[in-house]
Amino acid sequence: MKVMVVGPGAFGIKHLDGIKNIAGVEVVSLVGRTLDKTQKVADDYGIAHVSVDFDQALEQTEADAVILCTPTQQHASESIRCMRAGKHVQVEIPLADSWADSEAVLNTQRETGLTCMVGHTRRFNPSHQWVNRRIRAGELNIQQMDVQTYFFRRKNINAKGEARSWTDHLLWHHAAHTVDLFAYQANSPIVKANAIQGPVHPELGIAMDMSIQLQAESGAICTLSLSFNNDGPLGTFFRYICDNGTYIARYDDLVDGKEEVIDVSAVDVSMNGIELQDREFFAAIKEGREPNSSVAQVLACYKVLHDLEQQLGG
Repeated sequence: MKVMVVGPGAFGIKHLDGIKNIAGVEVVSLVGRTLDKTQKVADDYGIAHVSVDFDQALEQTEADAVILCTPTQQHASESIRCMRAGKHVQVEIPLADSWADSEAVLNTQRETGLTCMVGHTRRFNPSHQWVNRRIRAGELNIQQMDVQTYFFRRKNINAKGEARSWTDHLLWHHAAHTVDLFAYQANSPIVKANAIQGPVHPELGIAMDMSIQLQAESGAICTLSLSFNNDGPLGTFFRYICDNGTYIARYDDLVDGKEEVIDVSAVDVSMNGIELQDREFFAAIKEGREPNSSVAQVLACYKVLHDLEQQLGG
């Protein structure tokens, strides 16, 4: 299978690293904003074709599928353009930054019948998979999830410390991970959602702190704290408080409530959530089935985000 990767930034490179481990998949094109940076990454990964023109590359490159790791504001329109060009598409989280755009992507997927998957990586991390399997087996029920998403951000930079051409967002980007994961793990739709936010940064134009409360139809609740002001460990940390144990997930690692390590190395074929996400994307295309984290499956998350934005006066 031939794939085009769009966006050679921090997450584009994570996908390139993951794809290296997947047999039968070849990255045939890399598209970026600046030629020098894109060419350097392409050289590092042995990618023959490089472009700074997304539409031209989409038309001229013989790719079966596209992975989009571009700025949030481009996700919806580029996903639609990929499918209109006959390409399967995986778009990094978030699917969009508005409810209307989210719906438009789903409508295009239904019209074309192509695979459209969204990068909700938490569904694929071995730590969260381990919890999910126990829930599906009837061994656990979530009572509460307590989640912290913390970064220290004073400038518009990405995970590699490089300048961004766009502004990150606590609600539409970072909260999307937890909103989707909570409903997925609770196996129950979200029926209540509330949010408050702190002051808007004078230069970045975004709230730097946010608090979100969720309740699922099952009765399970979730408390999510997000901050760009936290000067400490960075990332997202999930505490699952269940009827039969407490578990803390830190990306691909898992411990119980007493910090005893749980071995999740046998959960899947890799310990890399991004690689597992990509494996699911390619397998779904080959098998002609709906992938886990398809646009249809995650759409409810974006309705919740839209409703929260209205609460916050967005």
